Amino acid sequence: RKEKKYIDQCWKDVTVGDFIRLSCNEVIPADMVLLFSTDPDGICHIETSGLDGESNLKQRQVVRGYAEQDSEVDPEKFSSRIECESPNNDLNRFRGFLEHSNKERVGLSKENLLLRGCTIRNTEAVVGIVVYAGHETKAMLNNSGPRYKRSKLERRANTDVLWCVLLLIIMCLTGALGHGIWLSRYENIHFFNIPEPDGRTISPVLAGFYMFWTMIILLQVLIPISLYVSIEIVKLGQIYFIQSDVDFYSEKMDSTVQCRALNITEDLGQIQYLFSDKTGTLTENKMVFRRCSVAGFDYCHEENAKRLESYQEAVSEDEDFIDTLNGSLSSTAKPRSHSCRTVHNGPLGRNHLAGSSSAPGSGEGASEVPHSRQAAFSSPIETDVVPDTRLLNKFSKIMPQLFTPLDETIQNPRLEILYIIDFFIALAICNTVVVSAPNQPRQKIRLSSLSGIPIKSLEEIRNLFQRLSVRRSSSPSLASGKEPSAGVPNAFVRTLSLFSRVKLASPVEKEISQMSESPLGSSNSTCHADIEKQSGDAGFANGKVESRPGQPLVSNLCYEAESPDEAALVYAARAYQCTLQSRTPEQIMVDFAALGPLTFQLLHILPFDSVRKRMSVVVRHPLSNQVVVYTKGADSVIMELLSVASPEGASLEKQQVIIREKTQKHLDDYAKRGLRTLCIAKKVMSDTEYAEWLRNHFLAETSIDNREELLLESAMRLENKLTLLGATGIEDRLQEGVPESIEALHKAGIKIWMLTGDKQETAVNIAYACKLLEPDDKLFILNTQSKDACDILMNTILKELKKKNQASPEQTLLNGGSLQPPVPQDTGLRAGLIITGKTLEFALQESLQRQFLELTSWCQAVVCCRATPLQKSEVVKLVRSHLRVMTLAIGDGANDVSMIQVADIGIGVSGQEGMQAVMASDFAISQFKHLSKLLLVHGHWCYTRLSNMILYFFYKNVAYVNLLFWYQFFCGFSGTSMTDYWVLIFFNLLFTSAPPIIYGVLEKDVSADTLMQLPELYRSGQKSEAYLPLTFWITLLDAFYQSLVCFFVPYFTYQGSDIDIFAFGNPLNTAALFIILLHLVIESKSLTWIHMLVIVGSILSYFFFALAFGAMCVTCNPPSNPYRIMQEHMLDPVFYLVCILTTCIALLPRFIFRVLQGSLFPSLILRAKHFDRLTPEERTEALKKWRGSGKMNQVTSKYADRSAVKSGRKPMSGPSAVFAMKSVSSCAVQQGNLSVCETALDLCYSKSKVSKIA
Repeated sequence: RKEKKYIDQCWKDVTVGDFIRLSCNEVIPADMVLLFSTDPDGICHIETSGLDGESNLKQRQVVRGYAEQDSEVDPEKFSSRIECESPNNDLNRFRGFLEHSNKERVGLSKENLLLRGCTIRNTEAVVGIVVYAGHETKAMLNNSGPRYKRSKLERRANTDVLWCVLLLIIMCLTGALGHGIWLSRYENIHFFNIPEPDGRTISPVLAGFYMFWTMIILLQVLIPISLYVSIEIVKLGQIYFIQSDVDFYSEKMDSTVQCRALNITEDLGQIQYLFSDKTGTLTENKMVFRRCSVAGFDYCHEENAKRLESYQEAVSEDEDFIDTLNGSLSSTAKPRSHSCRTVHNGPLGRNHLAGSSSAPGSGEGASEVPHSRQAAFSSPIETDVVPDTRLLNKFSKIMPQLFTPLDETIQNPRLEILYIIDFFIALAICNTVVVSAPNQPRQKIRLSSLSGIPIKSLEEIRNLFQRLSVRRSSSPSLASGKEPSAGVPNAFVRTLSLFSRVKLASPVEKEISQMSESPLGSSNSTCHADIEKQSGDAGFANGKVESRPGQPLVSNLCYEAESPDEAALVYAARAYQCTLQSRTPEQIMVDFAALGPLTFQLLHILPFDSVRKRMSVVVRHPLSNQVVVYTKGADSVIMELLSVASPEGASLEKQQVIIREKTQKHLDDYAKRGLRTLCIAKKVMSDTEYAEWLRNHFLAETSIDNREELLLESAMRLENKLTLLGATGIEDRLQEGVPESIEALHKAGIKIWMLTGDKQETAVNIAYACKLLEPDDKLFILNTQSKDACDILMNTILKELKKKNQASPEQTLLNGGSLQPPVPQDTGLRAGLIITGKTLEFALQESLQRQFLELTSWCQAVVCCRATPLQKSEVVKLVRSHLRVMTLAIGDGANDVSMIQVADIGIGVSGQEGMQAVMASDFAISQFKHLSKLLLVHGHWCYTRLSNMILYFFYKNVAYVNLLFWYQFFCGFSGTSMTDYWVLIFFNLLFTSAPPIIYGVLEKDVSADTLMQLPELYRSGQKSEAYLPLTFWITLLDAFYQSLVCFFVPYFTYQGSDIDIFAFGNPLNTAALFIILLHLVIESKSLTWIHMLVIVGSILSYFFFALAFGAMCVTCNPPSNPYRIMQEHMLDPVFYLVCILTTCIALLPRFIFRVLQGSLFPSLILRAKHFDRLTPEERTEALKKWRGSGKMNQVTSKYADRSAVKSGRKPMSGPSAVFAMKSVSSCAVQQGNLSVCETALDLCYSKSKVSKIA
């Protein structure tokens, strides 16, 4: 403080209220409010990859009032007070205000907050004040550590461990009771009941009590503690093999599957319901501009469609070079990257931008551009748009007429052209796209025309604007009647030369007008062209870039968008020579064809949110000097906000109605083609109206309580009475292999639900394209406006389905509280259910939940459209909790995080929408098609392996412990062991531990190819066939039988002999070892050399230890003596006979059962296992027969069921009274012979008539 300079401090020492100064590429140590930025526009670029995985740049804004300061903030002179909400983990929200000493309040939002973990980019230095530090930062509050999920198999095993505990208690009670009875019988014989040193004898009851705890210690091996350690080792092995599978590798993403949860791999083999997002999960999330409708005219862009059909993303040398130029530096390139603008203070105090003009190949900056990185959403298929010829002709022919004197003969054409201009301006500016340069990654584009001005003049202009320009539109100056600045001088001069009718208002503009009369102003356009040529030569020295006549060289601009939709629209506008050139917090510069640069003063941005489903920008139009609101959003929302009446006159109003009707038809057509649709609209406001709205919005911004609600109300007041300009249709292509994967998952008995925010028609068409719905499926559409109507419609559809399907897939569903998981049915009517977000809201209410679930259980597929992120998670939670089924949710965006976390297994797709879904998931894949192998192969293997291994552990422990238990009947229940304690310890720890682990990691009951070709084999895991309660008890009974054989065969063999206790126990241990290991061999479906090596190694290690222990241990465990017991037995033929005979008798029942099972009543798994032994030709023929027999059974049962339904069809009856059902049997043929039957319900109080659904 005395030296008045910043000091280096550890992150842990940063506290709330500290001022922090950070340089470019430094990581932010705490959540802080931005008070200063070296950027002249008062903005700071940050990279949030540390929080959400997104590498595209995001802008943050200096607090209003501090952006105008020329010098850095002085902490000692800072006298304002900051009040904000309590620490929370919401990364997308920050509420608070900054109160100056004069009591003036300035609202704070997330745009002013720099979050811990983000990285400063493209800004030399920033200063901020800490508001949250340490564990109170949003990043730390979100870091709750890895989520723990218990698998279904683990829960089942825990239950069975409790049964083992109960069995142990029974055995110990038996031992205690037996010992008490035995002592009471020989109470007077001191040879058996040894007295204490003082002469007293212990009573049989107390001795029995002591013996209970002795037996606990002796038989505690029955509790499989080592099982849990073995399970973790096996799961690590399974995860290793999953991540090593080359089929999961994606060359495009350069990534493979990630197993982020280590304890639920076996759940992958038991999935019954799959909930999938659409955009980015089933589709590529590469938004390609396909069609648009402007002023009621549809432009189909046939040339662009032909290009897309013939397009193949092949990597050539030229494309590699362009990709290199378009690349952006990774966050770990160098501590000080040339993407930062370094200020060098020379003799004249001039500011140079370091590296801003270096050519590729010269200097260090060029070498730092990595080859593989690209700006997000910048593949050629997205950026290259071929304009529509008709629309391009209208640009070239009619745009010059805009500047002719007003003439009534061209009034209508001018109105259409005004719509076209506004439409493409909205596409270019209604977004949050950051403009950067590819040859200097992360370098924000300034206005290139300024770079040709002499440095002294540029410095004068910059200082002039810093003194006089009005910064933010929301500042009180506008409300007080001051006219805002028109923006950067050079852009305004060029606009002024074309539109002389625009009046200059501010002193700044007057000075600029004087400057425009100078030689500098008159030579502006020439200078601009020269600079473009120079920048083009510098940026594309080795490349070939061609531009259209009259169009600036725009290929050297790189757009970094937060979503692919935004990028697609900006690239589409650029194709029509409406190029977004630069963006600052105060203005947006657009180069519009022959008009030259247009500089829009940016007054306000209302960002997109899932509630409003739209985004708006408020600008001051440079042509009319009016405040204009440009809005884009979902058609269902925008259509409701259009103006009903217009003060201009009836003709314009009628024209708007016509445009609206035509646009709606075009939207429906786009949706039927599977395109994503957006509507574009505008609104012109007077300065008075805007000032009034701004005052109310300012109050909402500065409030802390109910801030979101107030901001929403403020946005609603602005976004109304809109004028429709047009609509866009963007194609989101299906990912490769999605239809085949969904078809395989359907055959596997997995019910698939598609949960999407898209409109109904788009969702349905994508569902057909990816084979979620079949052409002969009957669709039932739930689209109602009230809860009662939803109830009646669901009842009606249920009756229809029950009538056509005699057997319900869930006979006992939700009846009498009995919840049964659905059994997939391939017979009867195939039905699909489409439900909209509004109706889903009613269906999720408690009174309709059971009815909704029953309805969905009859349907092969369910599509929820217009669903919010919260509704997605509620649907998953409802199905998982009420049906008690295993659920899987898969998505790729932040809106899928809640759904992923609620499901039993969450899978994130590392796609175009950042990494939030991946970071919240249990498993991460790069493409949807990988899901089929992950479930059908690795899921099946993991479940089968782990199930059999757990059962084997229970069997092994019970079989061995029972040998000790049976011996107690012959030793007075004294707790004596007939084997040495070291052998007892090592038997489980060493001799029999490795084989089950190898079995759990390497066992393959069926090969991967067979599992992929026969997805129906997956159903065994859904039914938990490998590990049922009955299977557990049969395993225990078998263990009891084998232990009896293993004990009594040697007992009767050596009965009456003079062998000692350890000599009797040695054959028992040896036979038990052979029985337990050969039992595993019988159960194994695939024996490899590793299996045999481990088994042989276990046997050899046992004999080696027994021989060594017997040779060296003379008096290890007095008074017993294991000395040379194994050596003597190995010379005795009876020992070998006992071991062989005991092993054969013990394993004979299980061996006979497996033989009979494989020959007389084989399961599907055993039948499929037979395919692996066939030659390729025989295998192909056998698979054809398998599939053919299955299809014949399905077809036969389906037609038999349909004929029964037709013969017994009756008119549907329904309730009378207040509800009337209109059967809108608009069975529109959309896909082949598809009939989509949509039934609508209306409430009325007239006489009701129930009509039949067609």
